This record gives sequence, structure tokens and C-alpha cells, in this order.
Amino acid sequence: MALPLRNISAPGYADDMPQKTDIRAMSVTTALFFMVGFLTCLNDVISPHLKSIFGLNYTETQLIPFFFFSSYFVFSYPGGALVDRVGYKRTMVVGLFIMACGALGFLPAAHLALFPVFLSALVVLAAGMTVVQVAVNPYVTIIGPSSTAASRLNLAQAFNSVGTFIAPFIGSYLILRTAPEAVSPERLRSMSEVARQAYRVSQASTVQMPYIAIALGLTLLALALAAIKLKTTTGVSEHTQDFRPGAFAEALSRPTSIWQHKWVLFGALGIFTYVGAEVSIGNLLISYMGLPEIAGLREAVAGNFLMCYWGGAMVGRFIGSAVLQKVKTGIVLGFAAVVAFSLVVTSILTHGHLAMAAMLAVGLCNSIMFPSIFTLGIQDLGPLTSKGSSLLIAAIVGGALIPLSQGKLADHIGLHPSFIIPAICYIYIAAFGIAAVRRPAAHNAIIPD
Repeated sequence: MALPLRNISAPGYADDMPQKTDIRAMSVTTALFFMVGFLTCLNDVISPHLKSIFGLNYTETQLIPFFFFSSYFVFSYPGGALVDRVGYKRTMVVGLFIMACGALGFLPAAHLALFPVFLSALVVLAAGMTVVQVAVNPYVTIIGPSSTAASRLNLAQAFNSVGTFIAPFIGSYLILRTAPEAVSPERLRSMSEVARQAYRVSQASTVQMPYIAIALGLTLLALALAAIKLKTTTGVSEHTQDFRPGAFAEALSRPTSIWQHKWVLFGALGIFTYVGAEVSIGNLLISYMGLPEIAGLREAVAGNFLMCYWGGAMVGRFIGSAVLQKVKTGIVLGFAAVVAFSLVVTSILTHGHLAMAAMLAVGLCNSIMFPSIFTLGIQDLGPLTSKGSSLLIAAIVGGALIPLSQGKLADHIGLHPSFIIPAICYIYIAAFGIAAVRRPAAHNAIIPD
């Protein structure tokens, strides 16, 4: 005798999944994805601005993504524990309030004009974003049919890309465009301590109003989400799992350690390399386009071109949401990674507008990677889904370590050839996608009697 087991918290348990997507819940999650994307991409504008304010080298500049994305590693497990304790909705509300506190942290950072205070504010902001993402990514997979989980997550991530698309324009206009003219690192070092601090305060003041507006928006979004009653597939808004007899038996009989599931481990490495490559490219693109051998663009102008990189990710996710309903996730992921690798190598081996265009086009290839890797990683995890989600979100620490590695390499061999590091990352992602092509589709678990 065999007992069919069900758990609605994981994609692939189709018997209990809704036949239609919960539009109201999907609308809320897209708003959260938008804010996460906007704030993450705003770092790509803040980084060159802080570089000029404090006279940082590439390694020091890459401390910005290092501290920001290290928070994902530190706070992902507490975020997963919070989901298990209070449910998806309350976890997302808590995360939004933490994000608002992080945004307000930019006010004393700008007033004091101290780089460590900026890094501290980024850590708090990223902590809130981690908590939100631990809850919202798996939540999207359970509010509709399991067969379209990857497509649905791609669609939600597309709105994340809408945020990343407009962030460079808004950031460049409100922060870079209004900032006083930057001085060279040599001149900055030649100033007296009083003059240098006055210059830094003047430059840093441009970030205050944008982050006040961000803090207000996050607070209003948290209050609105708290007031909305969301339903999961069980009709209970506070729980992450449906503990009917079958699901409870599954929780008792399945392996209790997440480390016994190889696909979630491969997926975690995939998230590590993908986020690392995407962040490393995005965070250095403004500086890259400013190189004489590439385009020689000023920061404010290069910031507008950065929209092409993140805009490609936005367009690609809308297209990918449709394509993934017809084509296997592994095939799409493997193809996108191979093309991304080819574009980065092309940019490394060429100069001028071709090198610039090739690097900007990588954004289109990045578009479907995170949701595809995430969906493949948590497939068939059952009651371990929240732990699997935490592990995958923790792997976003790649956005801390890989950019820092490229920054160190850039200080030694130059920025242009240092992009070999993201190219290597895409090799692994391609291998992961190709291997997933032969993986069995999501299915109901059966425990033999």
C-alpha cells in the first residue's frame, strides 16, 4: 500500500494546488519584488558616488556589495525561522519595516559623511530585504498551479526588473546629477582635513531626500500589507504548510536535513554564482563605461546607460515568463548562460562601443536565471521548502564575495580584463541548466508501506 503525500509549500504537489493563480496575492508580491529590485540596483549608482566622495579604489568600492549581500547570508536562516513561526505575510511585513529603518540610516550617514556608517545602513537595509525574499519567493510558487511555478516566479521577478530598470535613471537624476562636481582622488588627498570633510558632506547630502522618500514608501507598503488578508491554498493566511494527515506523515518520514538534497545544494551554488556575476557586472558598469578604451563616459551619463543592462533583464523576464510555459526550465537556463558567457568574453577581447554593448546585453541573459535556479532548487522539497528557500537566499552571499574578488583583481590587472571572473560564473550556471534538462518533473511523493 502506498500513501500519497501532499505539501502545499513546495512546487510539484499538484493535487492540492489551486487551478488558478491568486491575483490579489500575486499583486502584493510583485510590489515587493519591485521595491527589492529598485533598492538593490540603486547600489550601482551609490557605489561610484561613494567612490568619488571617499577616494576609494576598486577593492574598497566593492565593499559596498560585500556588506550588502553578506547580510543575505547572515539573516537568511533567521528569516526562514520567522516564516516557520509566523507565516509568510507577517514575515514580509517585518522585513519591510526593517528595510525602512535601513533607508533612514542614510540620513546620519550623509550628515556625518562617514563610509562605515553608509555600510552599516546598507547592512540593515539588506537584512530587511533578506527577510522579505525568504518569504516572498516560495510564497509565489504556492499561489497557483505547480506546473506554472517557474513561469509565475519569472513574472514576479520581471517586476523586480522594473525596479532595477528605473533605479539608475532616478538615482542618476536625484543623486549624481545634483551632486557638486567631483574632484580627483589626488586633489582630495591634498585637501586639509576640514576642507575634505566639508566636501564629503556636500557630496553625500544628495542621498538624503531620495532615501527619506524610500523609507516612507516602505512604511506605507508594510502598513498596506498588514491590512490585507492574504490567503494561501489552504485558506489560512498565517501558515506555511498544510498539516493534514498526509502532509504530517510526509514531515515525519522525509529526510530532516536539507543537506541530503543534492539539487538544492547545486541550486545554492547556482544562485551564488549568478548573483555574484550579475552584481559584479552591474556594480562596476558605470566605472567600466568611463574607461577611455570603452566609452569615456561621465558618471551621470553612464548611469543612464546602466538602464540598458537592467532593462534587458526586465524585458527578458517578461519574455521568459511566457517561454517557460512551453520550454523546459533547464534548457532555457543553459542557453541563457552560454550566451551570457559569450557576451562577457566578447567584451573582454574587444574595445569601444562593441565591448560596451556586449556587456550591457548580458542583462538580457541574466533575466531568467534567478527564478529558474530557485524553482529547480526547491522542487520536491516538501516540508523542507522553507529551509531550502533560506539556503538559496543565503547563497546570495555570492553578491558579496565575487564582486570583492573582481575588485581585487581589477586593482592588480585592470578593470577591463577582470571581467573574466563573471565569465567563469556563467560556465557553472550553464552546466547546472544542462544537467537539469534530464531531471524528472515535479511529482507527488509516495511513501511505500
